Amino acid sequence: MSEIITERHGNIAVVRMARAEARNALTVAMAAELTAALQQVSQDSSCQVVVLAGDGETFCAGLDLKAVSSADAPPLGAGEWMALQEVFSGLMTQVHKMRQPVIGAIQGAAVGAGLGIALACDVRIATPSTKFLVGAVKLGLSAGECGISYHLPRLVGAGRAFEIMLTGRAVSGTEAQAIGLVIDLMDRDALLDRALDVARAIGTNAPYSVKHTKQVMWANLEANFESALELENHVQVVGLLTEDFAEAAKAFTEKRTPVFQGR
Repeated sequence: MSEIITERHGNIAVVRMARAEARNALTVAMAAELTAALQQVSQDSSCQVVVLAGDGETFCAGLDLKAVSSADAPPLGAGEWMALQEVFSGLMTQVHKMRQPVIGAIQGAAVGAGLGIALACDVRIATPSTKFLVGAVKLGLSAGECGISYHLPRLVGAGRAFEIMLTGRAVSGTEAQAIGLVIDLMDRDALLDRALDVARAIGTNAPYSVKHTKQVMWANLEANFESALELENHVQVVGLLTEDFAEAAKAFTEKRTPVFQGR
């Protein structure tokens, strides 16, 4: 049985980690399967928004240490650990660079690599009982793993990110909402529905608008002001030449909802 399940809801893809019995802890094979599933979705021009979720009571408990450090297996060397890290960093890169906006529906715990996945999403929705945790610093390792040292300070500010990463403490769902890490808190039973509502709101917009708004946002988080303006100007001019913009302008004057064709 596959540990990654992809379902379609119109122009929305829901990609679920389906290893609830292990708290969706990631083996190397499961991380590779999730990367491949997201690659396939990213290449699907009919999909405009992605919801990333986990089955059961936990979003993702991080690396499945039992799978890589069993008593029967020989210890991993530096090269083998690096190969494992590259599988996981490849997964974070895939989430971050998805063509579509990615909404994380995060229940229970998001730990280690699970936190990395959550932070790589563009939008996060959680539950009051959600816990965000990077515990590597308590294990003699760096808290800077799986893109966490890149995404967290951009989402909550450097000072707060330093404190969270250096202490290794858990961030509750309530605190996560207060510091802007998540946009909303929902009961567990309503979490996926809320994520789909946000996805549908995004998906009503023209595909060009959605794709390039995400592109510009991430590019300009790294750019200086002049480069940001230059990229915005380029993207906006191309958008003004699309059929969808012409339809939106016509619909506005006719006081109706535009019908976008992705052209």
